[in-house]
Amino acid sequence: MTGKLKCENKEKGNIKLGNQRTELVPQFAFIVFLTVLMICATAMPAYAAGDIFETAKNAMQTVYKDVAGIATVAAVVCAAVCLFLMNFSKSGRTVDESRSWLKRIVVCWAALMTLGAIVTYFEKIIPQSLFGG
Repeated sequence: MTGKLKCENKEKGNIKLGNQRTELVPQFAFIVFLTVLMICATAMPAYAAGDIFETAKNAMQTVYKDVAGIATVAAVVCAAVCLFLMNFSKSGRTVDESRSWLKRIVVCWAALMTLGAIVTYFEKIIPQSLFGG
């Protein structure tokens, strides 16, 4: 009789484990449902912004404004350091090097601003119909 009870206890143990697993399935499904729902709620459709040319144009303008702003601030700070070195240095070599660095800074800043102006100019000249399908 004791052998029969041991067998029944094992079967009850397996049944209980099976019930725990089946109880986890709805919880898992609910978590998956909430995850998918949150992804769908926070996702922004890419097609709502217009065509690809408008999206690229906006991206290029944003990047150019950021680069131009950073380049302008960096050029002003570096030019100020060069001018201070030129004015307060007693060494002729330091003055010459500061003057050459100041020229490089001005040329690089002017090149960045000119490239931005060229891109803006050609953007208006080249029609979008050239790139259409």
